[in-house]
Amino acid sequence: MSRKKQLEITDQTGRLDKVLSDMMPDESRSQLKQAIEEDRVLVNAKVEKPKYQVQAGDQIEVTIPDPVALDLEPENIPLDIVYEDDDVIVVNKPAGMVVHPSPGHPDHTLVNALLYHSPLSTINGTYRPGIVHRIDKDTSGLLMVAKNNHAHQSLAQQLKDKTNLREYIALVHGVIKQDEGVIDAPIGRSPKDRKRQAIVADGRHAVTHYKVLERYLNYTLISCWLETGRTHQIRVHMKSIGHPLAGDPLYGPRKTIAGSGQFLHAKKLGFRHPVTGKQLVFEAPLPQDFQRVINRLREQTPGLK
Repeated sequence: MSRKKQLEITDQTGRLDKVLSDMMPDESRSQLKQAIEEDRVLVNAKVEKPKYQVQAGDQIEVTIPDPVALDLEPENIPLDIVYEDDDVIVVNKPAGMVVHPSPGHPDHTLVNALLYHSPLSTINGTYRPGIVHRIDKDTSGLLMVAKNNHAHQSLAQQLKDKTNLREYIALVHGVIKQDEGVIDAPIGRSPKDRKRQAIVADGRHAVTHYKVLERYLNYTLISCWLETGRTHQIRVHMKSIGHPLAGDPLYGPRKTIAGSGQFLHAKKLGFRHPVTGKQLVFEAPLPQDFQRVINRLREQTPGLK
């Protein structure tokens, strides 16, 4: 089964894939790009490429196939719940846990654990119930989860409006000289490797703020604030300035600190409660293995305890 959507270009400009992403915010950009590549997007009844420049008056027909339903099994997996009420859950995800099922990873995810614990919103369809935002499998830390659709819509809008707080702690290679900085560089899929993201001219707008917390002999501990939430954003941005994350299997050097993946932790999360309107802020301490590495680097660095 599938559904068709008819669109008309008025004052929109730019590439077809980008314009569709703006006009159809409920669909992911990757899904829309795939639809174009699979000839499921017609412009004036003709097939066009993703880089086609739209023009006023263009009539666009988009065919969106219904998502493949996954049979999600609630699983009795322990959860580190930082906060919970009738509308939202804030959970501290361990490194190594996938956030939601996918065709290649159908179970043992955070969603499977959450479904065992509580009802979740249904806005994201069958395989991402409750999930408003994600962090990578090997990234630890805080996630906000919606229990109902009203909460989901409110939390998603806050992400879109950039009014929520997301602060990360990261350990990066090299000694960063400046105390703080801003990385403003577009991110998209790497043309050389589809598993990676990269800084690309036609990528999506991405902004990361960072501040140095401690400097070690060959590493720097930083905090990062996100204005945008692109896939692998901190990992790609820090690599782009010559300071890839320690332990990062995709973007870091081969010689790095051994661990369960990149040393990246979602430490602080803040948002406005979808019902009460109260501003909520939560923090999660560094995982033990991350803290042990920091302690060791401090001992090895003259002047630090």
